[in-house]
Amino acid sequence: MRLDFSNLRGDIFGGLTTTVVALPLAMAFGVASGVGPIPGLYGAIVVGFFAALFGGTPAQVSGPTGPMTAVMAVVVAEHAHDLSQAFAIVFLGGLFQVAFGFLKIGRFVSYTPFSVVSGFMSGIGVIIILIQTLPFFGIPIASGGPVGAIAEWSRIPENLNSDAVVIASISLAVMVFWPEKLRALAPPPLATLVIGTLLGVFLFDAAPIIANVPTGFPEFQAPFIPMADLPSVVQPALILALMGSIDSLLTSLVADSITHTRHNSDRELIGQGIGNMAAGLIGGLPGAGATMRTVVNVRAGGRTRLSGALHALILLALVLGLGPLAEHIPHAVLAGILLKVGWDIIDWDYLKRLPRTPRDKVVVMFVTLGLTVFVDLITAVAVGLIFASFVTAKWMETEELKGVTAVAIPEEDDDLSTAERNALRRYNGQILVIFLRGRFSYASARELIQRTNAASFGHKTIIYDMTEAAHVDTSAALAIEGFLNAAVENGVDCYVAGLSGTAAETLRALGALDEIPAGHLTATLLDAIAAAGEHLTPSDAPTARQKEQ
Repeated sequence: MRLDFSNLRGDIFGGLTTTVVALPLAMAFGVASGVGPIPGLYGAIVVGFFAALFGGTPAQVSGPTGPMTAVMAVVVAEHAHDLSQAFAIVFLGGLFQVAFGFLKIGRFVSYTPFSVVSGFMSGIGVIIILIQTLPFFGIPIASGGPVGAIAEWSRIPENLNSDAVVIASISLAVMVFWPEKLRALAPPPLATLVIGTLLGVFLFDAAPIIANVPTGFPEFQAPFIPMADLPSVVQPALILALMGSIDSLLTSLVADSITHTRHNSDRELIGQGIGNMAAGLIGGLPGAGATMRTVVNVRAGGRTRLSGALHALILLALVLGLGPLAEHIPHAVLAGILLKVGWDIIDWDYLKRLPRTPRDKVVVMFVTLGLTVFVDLITAVAVGLIFASFVTAKWMETEELKGVTAVAIPEEDDDLSTAERNALRRYNGQILVIFLRGRFSYASARELIQRTNAASFGHKTIIYDMTEAAHVDTSAALAIEGFLNAAVENGVDCYVAGLSGTAAETLRALGALDEIPAGHLTATLLDAIAAAGEHLTPSDAPTARQKEQ
């Protein structure tokens, strides 16, 4: 870890500007998670500080985010009887992230299909909106997440708090319509927080407020998890780790595109993990790389890890004396802020493209979205990845089988060389050549058997030309072994030509060519035709009857 002071002025301005954005969001996310505003700020401080120092994206600013808050809300609801266990889960999630980094898993996160990422991000946006509908009308957040919130909608007419509705409506309007010219002076979340709080204090004082906010340094919480509870703790910790990793690395890509740099994925996971471990130790909300804060930081001039660390230290200074002021903030203000945040998290750009998006990708997206909202995030991501893998496998099968062609009587427009074409014509259809070009995997293995068996029907001499076979995985290799052995058992004279590279290594390692005589494995297609021709009668040679005459 080495601090870079070459961009000191820009980093100071970036850190100051980002703090203004982070303050109301951290408090709002803290309340939305069920742990309160100050734990939200604690999370912004420690995750922001340690992720900046040890992470792999210098300009990134970290802290509580919508996805992490949605996961934490579920954890808090399940462990409301013992919040120390909830924060132990946060610590364990951070530990998982550090392990991901050391195992160099970071680069694999980028392989997550966009339809899955879009689905769960949009699902998280919907979750935040659904949960905040009750505070918008002055009603406490219901247990049971989005499903619990929907179940409580019937209570809204009789429990509606008109003061809260007015404050929430004005807050949402400020978030949406705050003039662009004023954003440099006060970003929408801060302006909303100030205006909404003033309305609650002086005009609409019947709206529920936060109240009872502690101040000072947080207390240390040892992460103790009884062995009997370990199975129920590992799953949510893994969800936090996965969500935090995906969220952070997606933001890292955004930072890269703006700053024209390249982040270190594995180091970023280590930094985020250390930050979340620290959050778990002091009762703070878990966090991740925050897109909005990162973009604000970069546009304000922040370029190095100093800006993220500075934003955390400024937040710490504010927290030490913020309690009395935060007590008067109405829940409706935070609901207005979060409704806009949830709306922005929904992937509207992808949704606009749905009419032009392949139907299978749309299904993956909506399955992931639905499971995110109505089941849980880990199930949503797991099922989304499985569905996406099926879609990808189908595409791979189609593309890979394009490399399977068969030739018995050559045509002028085939890919054969003149010598190969003439050699085959000499045997007038007695030799079938099946070309296996490109790569073959589990996706095409089953159909590969069907395709080659159908093509080879009725022929007694077959050459499998694998000169252009770039790669063969285990499933495809076993499929190749299957149709080769079947052909041999049926009395077909089989030859394999041009096999080399990794395809040859895989087939030989698995013993897929054991039934093929050594003399039937040739370096080129011409060699194979010549070897096969030793047992055939060329069309230009006299037949037995012609010899007798």
